[in-house]
Amino acid sequence: MTSMAGALGRATFEFLAYVYRLYALFSETLYWLFIGRWKTRKKLGRKSIALFMAEVGYHSIPIIFLILFLVGAILGINALAQLEKFGQETFMAQGIAVTLTREMGPLLVGIVIAARVGAAMTAELGTMKVSEEVMALSTMAIEPVRFLVVPRFIGLVVMMPFLTILADLVGMVGGALVGVGIFQRIALSEYYELTISGLLNRDIITGLVKSMVFGTLIALVACHEGLAVEGGAEGVGRATTRSVVSSIVLIILADGLFTALFYRLGLT
Repeated sequence: MTSMAGALGRATFEFLAYVYRLYALFSETLYWLFIGRWKTRKKLGRKSIALFMAEVGYHSIPIIFLILFLVGAILGINALAQLEKFGQETFMAQGIAVTLTREMGPLLVGIVIAARVGAAMTAELGTMKVSEEVMALSTMAIEPVRFLVVPRFIGLVVMMPFLTILADLVGMVGGALVGVGIFQRIALSEYYELTISGLLNRDIITGLVKSMVFGTLIALVACHEGLAVEGGAEGVGRATTRSVVSSIVLIILADGLFTALFYRLGLT
């Protein structure tokens, strides 16, 4: 029991220390985003920001399409299997829409982006760290956070809501394919009307807020792990693995906290 309590205490301390390091990086990122660039009169790299936005958004569209379409179809099949017991198959449209916009859409997009973009960012920054390119930037009086972290942070935070909206729409199409096309339990016009009537502004807004928070977490974890790499190529591999795992864990924790908070505020 003593060893178990000690291990739990160490794990808790390490987790809190990790969260503090992410907070410190977040604070420095916000400083260079809103204050530091005006004091030093150094502009942010617009080209770099545009490239990262394209990497996060445009190049992630195919995998988002595939996964969310299949998830929407799976939700449709399960919804029909349960609702037909009560003769309420038409309610599948509302259930799929709310489930996707509030939970599944932002959560799955966050996990996909953490695995695809977050891992790539960590590997890129980690390679720069072990090849001493980051040290070279500091030697040339170029702040690594301003030059390397801020563009990635902006790219993720800005593009996550757009990807989430796209994911929600594609998932609803997948559900419609099941209910309207394959099983033919509901007319297309009725599916559309029920989807629109079942969605509330708060459903969409809460999902978009979550997506921005998830983007923030992915950017902070990926950049922190990349800039903290030690040990050459092997260290880059370990950091990339930690980045993906830590991002997914923090995303799920944040999702649970937001869901509890929204329930407490009566927004569910």
